[in-house]
Amino acid sequence: MNNKNEFFEFWRNRYPQKFVNENEIFSKVRRGDKIFIGTACGEPRYLIDALIKYVEKNPKSIADAELMQVWSLGVSPWKNRKFGYNFRHNSFFIGDNTRESVNTGFADYTPIFLSRIPELLKNRHIEIDVALFQTSMPDKNGYVSLGISVDITKAAIESADLTIAQLNPRMPRVHGDTFIHLKDIDYCVHKEDELIEFFSEVPGDIAQRFGKYVAQIINDGDTIQLGYGRLPNAILKNIKNKQKLGIHTELLTDSMVNLQELGAIDNSLKNIDRGKTVAAFCMGSKDTYDFIDDNPSIEFKEVSYTNNPLVIAQIENMTAINAALQLDLTGQSTSESIGSLFFSGIGGHADFMRGANLSPNGKTILVMESTAHNGTISRIVPFLDSGAGVTLNRGDINYVVTEYGSAYVHGRNIRERAMDIISIAHPKFRPELIEKAKELNLIYKDQAFIPGKRGEYPEHLETYRECANGFFLRFRPVKINDDPLIKDFFYSLSDKSFQRRFMSLRKDMPHSRRQDFVVIDYTKELTMLACIEEKGKEWVVGMGQIIKIADKRIGEVAFAIRDDYHNMEIATEMIKYLTEIAISDDMEGFRAEVLVENKAMLRVFEKMAFDLEKTMEDGVYEIIMRFGNWKNE
Repeated sequence: MNNKNEFFEFWRNRYPQKFVNENEIFSKVRRGDKIFIGTACGEPRYLIDALIKYVEKNPKSIADAELMQVWSLGVSPWKNRKFGYNFRHNSFFIGDNTRESVNTGFADYTPIFLSRIPELLKNRHIEIDVALFQTSMPDKNGYVSLGISVDITKAAIESADLTIAQLNPRMPRVHGDTFIHLKDIDYCVHKEDELIEFFSEVPGDIAQRFGKYVAQIINDGDTIQLGYGRLPNAILKNIKNKQKLGIHTELLTDSMVNLQELGAIDNSLKNIDRGKTVAAFCMGSKDTYDFIDDNPSIEFKEVSYTNNPLVIAQIENMTAINAALQLDLTGQSTSESIGSLFFSGIGGHADFMRGANLSPNGKTILVMESTAHNGTISRIVPFLDSGAGVTLNRGDINYVVTEYGSAYVHGRNIRERAMDIISIAHPKFRPELIEKAKELNLIYKDQAFIPGKRGEYPEHLETYRECANGFFLRFRPVKINDDPLIKDFFYSLSDKSFQRRFMSLRKDMPHSRRQDFVVIDYTKELTMLACIEEKGKEWVVGMGQIIKIADKRIGEVAFAIRDDYHNMEIATEMIKYLTEIAISDDMEGFRAEVLVENKAMLRVFEKMAFDLEKTMEDGVYEIIMRFGNWKNE
């Protein structure tokens, strides 16, 4: 025997009692049975159709049967009310096919961590009487593979009293914990059928923006989990330049396979399941199904393994990426409901986010578009809507990413995280969120805000610059939520540096004064920060400012550098970059005031490649720098 058809014929002849008429098979289903159906793209559509046809011919044969499933993507004939006598659907995750039925009381939803379901099935806490599932064709040893749907399917089969398999030549043979011998299956139906394909696209510009922000968080060598939804799938298309990534996930997607084909994913640095992409089920295209077929670099396992927080916590550099429906300013999110409307489910969302939080150097990333309903509703709200299920609590999230940026909220107090989250909300909803947050005492009562274009963050000015000794800094404009960073920066300055910067004996910098530096009209001024980043933490080592002088094309410029970062050419790189920005904005020069004693700062100006006009009065130099034909070298 050397081909699948010969193997099949051999085993059909070996077990003829398993290959009988479908009517005979479904006559074994009893009234009140609990019937499990395979998951998502692995749904055995032919068996479902055959079951429905049997019921239509024998309408009283099956009554009050409970159809149990993780997620339905295919046919859902039980939605038809005429089958209400025969079936009631119970899902562990709500999809488009079942949402209306669940919310109108015609079907049931069981909220549960997906990782816990196999245990409940095996100990019969959740009973399964009949299992309908789909497999590959048998191999020479009589084993079939569950292919693209292992998840809870393996456990359901092992605990069911009656097992019915659709042997489908189109089902890939996937390695891992996917194999079942024909002797352990009660009945088999040979039917070639196209597998369900799943496509989830996000407009390219949005995907690019999300991908950019997430790519800044993901590091080479990270192991990635990806949740459901359009955004997580789109994000991975934008990190193809990363290296030696790993995959440990519940859901395997097209984007993951594409990255593996490109070489960005090779699983070479995983400390668990090294060299293997590990998943529980797959939703994707035919090309993806072809890729995973008999591919030894891919292993599918039960969700009791893939989603187990204790397993996930052992994976070094674990990065969990999941989507949310709504997020509040305190850091609570829901991915399962919109108010009291059940929308999706818990799934593996919380399992992975909590496991990644416990992982060595692990991190969690919550992604979501900032608005819904064509931009008319903000997904970021003061508090979650009444009735919403709290999928992640205030301690579960590290990063939040929208199309307007990323916010690191782990370890931040309520005031800080509220400002961080507002800073990545849709601009048109930020004034409302600021006012509501003040009303709820979540932020400073005197928190200022500049709406519209004047307060819109100029992200295009972000850059990296190399200073002395190969030292790299991130230069970026100040944001409205930078008050804590600015506070720490000012109080890190020595008394002498503080006096030189502000030419004042005053040594305090309360919130009321700090707002002048962080809440700015970007059309009239710019505060540029020199930042260092490490493991999600950012701190400021230098600051430069330009304030446009009314009716003149000259800008007031000022600098301050942390004392422990002097002599590293930070001020020199800062003034060079501010000069580039000013020239691009058609400015003609800078004006600055420098204490005569501040010789280091004078040298910064003198190193620039244009003439200076200096006048001195009361121990202070007034410096005028006109750009003229200055060229950045």
